Amino acid sequence: MSGMRQIPLAIGPAPEASFETFVVGDNALALAQLRALTGPVYLWGASGTGKSHLLAALAHAALVRGASSGWFDPGTPLPWEFDAAWTLVLVDDCQALDEARQRAAFALFIEAQAHAVPVVAAGSLPPVDLPLREDLRTRLGWGTVFEILPLREAQARAALRREADRRGIFLSDDVMDYLLTRFSRDLKHLMGLLDRLDRFALAEHRAVTVPLLKRMFEEEGATL
Repeated sequence: MSGMRQIPLAIGPAPEASFETFVVGDNALALAQLRALTGPVYLWGASGTGKSHLLAALAHAALVRGASSGWFDPGTPLPWEFDAAWTLVLVDDCQALDEARQRAAFALFIEAQAHAVPVVAAGSLPPVDLPLREDLRTRLGWGTVFEILPLREAQARAALRREADRRGIFLSDDVMDYLLTRFSRDLKHLMGLLDRLDRFALAEHRAVTVPLLKRMFEEEGATL
């Protein structure tokens, strides 16, 4: 075993979830609809496509305007109570709501509708396929429904390059190819890999290379 490695502090905070930091890819229509929000919207798609980011961007935009919103997900404690001061209600990970939270979500929809407050929800499946009570599934499908599409390789490459540049990391084409051909183009996962690689390279006082990347995975695997 080698001596103890110095673990550096993270270099700068992650970018705040906003419309400006969302990597649009093929989701320009959905983004435009959310920016000009006038009614209920439901977002669905695979994990890591940016659905939660978009909900957080809506909450951030409301805050910037001096408005407030309510955020709910499967981990939000009950009871769920509507606040008449909200201008927006956000419900994330709808597919994982238990029976009690499904009832609470349906009640929120009714209250929000009565106050003309839009609800934006997200889940892994389109409304018709959600494992939820029928009345809630119907409500989720009332408004505009968008599938949030994953990034294509060129789009993921550009996003990875932009984040690396923000951190001051040089990623060679070899490193980019290694990451993009061996791992999902789920942007959340790729950014997590970049964060780990950044820390590992700083601790090792080495440039980011494919051999360094392989060694990081070997060492991480040895500690599992």
